Amino acid sequence: MHGIDTSLPFRPVQVAILTVSDTRTLETDTSGKTLADRATAAGHHVVARTIVPDERERIADTLRAFVADPRVDVVIATGGTGVTGRDVTPEAFRDVIEKEIPGFGELFRQLSYASIGTSTMQSRAMAGVAAGTYMFAVPGSSGACRDAWDQILVFQLDSRYRPCNLVELMPRLRET
Repeated sequence: MHGIDTSLPFRPVQVAILTVSDTRTLETDTSGKTLADRATAAGHHVVARTIVPDERERIADTLRAFVADPRVDVVIATGGTGVTGRDVTPEAFRDVIEKEIPGFGELFRQLSYASIGTSTMQSRAMAGVAAGTYMFAVPGSSGACRDAWDQILVFQLDSRYRPCNLVELMPRLRET
């Protein structure tokens, strides 16, 4: 059986939100706000929120800075996961991650199918780990951010979720 075991303590994680966009500002960034609001409502701490343009090196440099920041346990990036020429978030992620978590993208697309049908095949949502930091890339729409948070991340980032969750693995992410 799966679900939240309320007999266990909740352990908040430190989250950085990265919006990849050539046009959004903090005032117009509804996707980043959606993720930040949901993470905070779940009891986590949003320690950083920034926007960078759809440029592979700028994205990768920002990801590396978040991974190097001891305050950041989890990075959630939104935007740049499509198939157009400017969509380079997955490539920037691959420049930084040490281990990919393919199940995240697979599950996201499966769940997204209920909302947008076969259009979900255009998403290159993905996840990975770098230097003990979890990294998730989700599409830039608020709906996709809601789906990713409400159907996957809220559970996997909750230390009480059973049978297992990503939080309980955090102390062992840096093992060799």
